[in-house]
Amino acid sequence: MGVRGSRQRSLADHPARFVVTAFVAAIGVGTLLLLLPWSTADGRQTDLVTAAFMATSAVCVTGLSTVEVSTHFSGFGQLVLMVLSQVGGLGFMTLASLIAMVVSHRLGLRMTLAATAERGTLALGDVRRVLGGVAVVTVAVEVIAAVVLFVRFMVSYHYPVDDAAWHAVFHSVAAFNNAGFSLYPDSLNRFSTDVIVTGVVMIAVVVGGMGFPVLVDLYQHRGRGWRRLSLHTRLTLTMTGALLIGGWAVLTAAEWANRQTLGGQGTFDKAWMGLFASVTARTAGFHTISPSAMTDEGLIGTMFLMFVGAGSAGTSGGIKVATFAVLVLVVLAELRGSRDVSVFGRRIGEAAQRQAVTVVILASGVILLTVFGLLWMTDQPIHHVAFEAVSGFATTGLTTGVTPQLPTAGRFLMMAVMLVGRLGPVTLGTALVVRFRTSRIRYPEEAPLIG
Repeated sequence: MGVRGSRQRSLADHPARFVVTAFVAAIGVGTLLLLLPWSTADGRQTDLVTAAFMATSAVCVTGLSTVEVSTHFSGFGQLVLMVLSQVGGLGFMTLASLIAMVVSHRLGLRMTLAATAERGTLALGDVRRVLGGVAVVTVAVEVIAAVVLFVRFMVSYHYPVDDAAWHAVFHSVAAFNNAGFSLYPDSLNRFSTDVIVTGVVMIAVVVGGMGFPVLVDLYQHRGRGWRRLSLHTRLTLTMTGALLIGGWAVLTAAEWANRQTLGGQGTFDKAWMGLFASVTARTAGFHTISPSAMTDEGLIGTMFLMFVGAGSAGTSGGIKVATFAVLVLVVLAELRGSRDVSVFGRRIGEAAQRQAVTVVILASGVILLTVFGLLWMTDQPIHHVAFEAVSGFATTGLTTGVTPQLPTAGRFLMMAVMLVGRLGPVTLGTALVVRFRTSRIRYPEEAPLIG
């Protein structure tokens, strides 16, 4: 068959490996573009490590920065970061699949497998439907958000037309893709009490982080009732609402009297800023409350929200809402002594339960190793290091100020963590497996003591 045929067969056998390769290639291209002199504001070439870190952060839609985006990069450099965030948010293979559908009006098996591995859809038959929805939702949300922000910047803040347009487009793309990059040194702190700017950003963040299969399911079953939605959609919506409200209450209470965050605000502004913190902590990365000024309780609450993340097969990171929901249901079933794990009149299979446990264990392991590594490389306090590690893995981008101070080795470690977090531990692990095998042997069952 030849070398080319062998490569194609390898990609078909291991679509997850293809996805990893595509993301790494996108990071490489982004690094080269950011190395160009005209990518910087002063015309000087960015050093290789900084360019690679920023490209990785953009493709992995994280938003962590070792330099200030608004002052270090020129308009071209900022455009590169925005495009990389768009590519990383939608997924490199999603874009490639959409292009293939437009050009050839068909989706090949290899492309379908790759898109399935990346987007996390449950069946090959869902891929075409989900990818079609991706294009519609992305364009609609980003255009609407950009138009509203453009008008607001023009009317209320008197931006010149070109500045208003650029800031509107950049932040709408960053918000929908949960990238967290901002053209302001203080993120969105200057708009902390502007309900229009922060409200539009929150809506774009929630929609982008919900997950494309959920959005497509909602569109296809609109007006048909709650029961017609898939179990995944109902789980995601329910747990998303619970986390948003719970996070809102916890973060607002934790920062209520903190003069450096919410303490000096009025009651409504405190509640609004607390809601924004709850929404964006789940992998969006914008902030109107500086993490470095938060209380320890606020940091812990934010870390929990970052770790869980948002919806599966969307633009977010973390272990995902559905994964967390399954774990909660497993615990509840065990406490009740139930034989099956069930919800909404459906039983959750053992395979899904094992996958949820695997994701959480691998994610926890990655974060612990990252914390150990950063503690060894820096003299930062452990709660700041742990916050940075969770933020990197969850592709959130919130920081207490540790990232800009990291040594070269620490930056490479964070780059690896961001890539693992964007692709997911299971996807990355699958990509490294040489071959799949189904065991034909089942051993006698015996239960060890638990607890």
